[in-house]
Parts: sequence; C-alpha cells; structure tokens
Amino acid sequence: MTPTTLIALAAKSASVRAVLAAAALTGLSSQAGAVSLGVKLACASDYYSYCSQHAVGSPGVRQCMRAHGPQLSKRCVSALISAGEVSQAEVDRRRAAIRARAQTVSAR
Repeated sequence: MTPTTLIALAAKSASVRAVLAAAALTGLSSQAGAVSLGVKLACASDYYSYCSQHAVGSPGVRQCMRAHGPQLSKRCVSALISAGEVSQAEVDRRRAAIRARAQTVSAR
C-alpha cells in the first residue's frame, strides 16, 4: 500500500481522524508548547469547527475559543479548566448568564 492509500483508509475512522487532528495541532505552531497535549486532544474537533483560522496557542485562537465557549464540547471545557486556561467560576458565570438571557427571551 502507498502512503496515500494508508492515509485514505485511516481517515475513514473517526477516532483515527481525532488522533490525526491532535497530531496536526501538535506540529502547527512553535507556540504549540503553550497548550497542553490534553487540551489539544480534547479540543481538536472544537478547534477545527470554530477556530482553525488561528495558529494553535495564539492569542487569536484563545479569543476565538472564548467567543465560542457555549458551543465547545464538555470534554474541551473540562480540559481547559484543568489546564488553567479558564476557571470553573468563569464557566459557571457564563452558563448562568446564558440561562438568564434565555429566561428573559422566553418571558417576552
């Protein structure tokens, strides 16, 4: 098998795609060392869905991830909390604000 065939076969598996995405994240930027491997693995799909136009570990990707906070997967949010990228208090505050806005809209 050629390398291209192997890549095509591997890309069919969701778990393999996630690992490949994490591996790609690891090598994308010299700043990537600022982001833990756990965050890269947990947030790879969120990164590609919302913020791939920014370099990994850059201020732009951090701003983008914060802007998309409500859409981020629970796994990613947990990893970001564990890595100290965001506090549990901030996550709770944002969730409460979203609930309050939703209640205000539904009361109209």
